Amino acid sequence: MFSENKKDKTSLELTSSQNVISKGTKIVGDLTSEGDLRIDGTIEGNLRTPGKVVVGKTGYIKGTLSGTDAHFEGKFSGKLSLSGTLTLKSTAHIEGEVVLGKLEVEPGATFNVTCAMKGAVKDFNSRSEQKELPKSGQETA
Repeated sequence: MFSENKKDKTSLELTSSQNVISKGTKIVGDLTSEGDLRIDGTIEGNLRTPGKVVVGKTGYIKGTLSGTDAHFEGKFSGKLSLSGTLTLKSTAHIEGEVVLGKLEVEPGATFNVTCAMKGAVKDFNSRSEQKELPKSGQETA
């Protein structure tokens, strides 16, 4: 009974963990994380995480970023692929190729990209209650 509670606490701590790349730190190469990331330093390479990525004002990513959600105050150059939301603050500077679900942009942000949005497309023609218009010459009841 007690060992189960300990196991639950451990898994909770792992899923809510955040990795920090501090200002002045530069990582060159591939980086994979199971938790959220905060980047105030520089990453050159491929970054992959199912969590949220926060890039502070001094943060810079040059390469590929794959994840769920990203919040930028800093810079990005490369290929960005998100299944969720990309949020750009006024200090953000994004260049490259972007594929995402949703986009939030504050005035002042730089967004020089080729962008594709992969969100759910609403089909207006497939409504279950479509009204048929009468053909000319037919009476309506």
